[in-house]
Amino acid sequence: MILQNDLYGLILAGGKSTRMNTDKGELAYHESISQRSFLYQLLKKYCQHTFISCRAAQVVQLRKDETFIEDENMYKGPLNGILSAHHLYPDKAWLVIAVDLPLVTDETIKALINQRDIGQPATAYATHASKLPEPLLAIWEPGGLLAAEKYIQAGSTCPRKFLMAQEIKMIYPADDAELFNANHYNDYLEAKNRIASTHE
Repeated sequence: MILQNDLYGLILAGGKSTRMNTDKGELAYHESISQRSFLYQLLKKYCQHTFISCRAAQVVQLRKDETFIEDENMYKGPLNGILSAHHLYPDKAWLVIAVDLPLVTDETIKALINQRDIGQPATAYATHASKLPEPLLAIWEPGGLLAAEKYIQAGSTCPRKFLMAQEIKMIYPADDAELFNANHYNDYLEAKNRIASTHE
């Protein structure tokens, strides 16, 4: 796969992780590497440049070779990190992935890029079960982010509801488990077990 020079990668790692009771980016699902670093290395293979979206207090946790974009804190919710990146590079599309999606693989990312529709505001995954767009595993086009900022300035903060109101490209994983979201410690254990079973 050829790198697309208009596509930048963004790992959304700036959340407070209150339900997990520990920074979800620091969790290790793959041997000793943190999930934040694992996703950073994953997106680097496919995006022209990759960044970790984080809070100021998290910068000291990053590896020296990891580039980051500090949250501007202009808005609430996950659009805060995505729009902080958009403000720095407004002409780029962003492949965004939340740090609490531990079962994403190379195949997940390649399918997203291969099925990207640059004529739509975004290309987003959805599970077969919900058929609802997952805004935190998606490619956001520059025009889509312009519209998302107007949406959030009007008083709404939910990126899923924004995408549901747009005509976007939705794609589906081979297995809904790829979009498994680990918010609690039991989810972390379940994801680790699933990953371990694939290597047996």
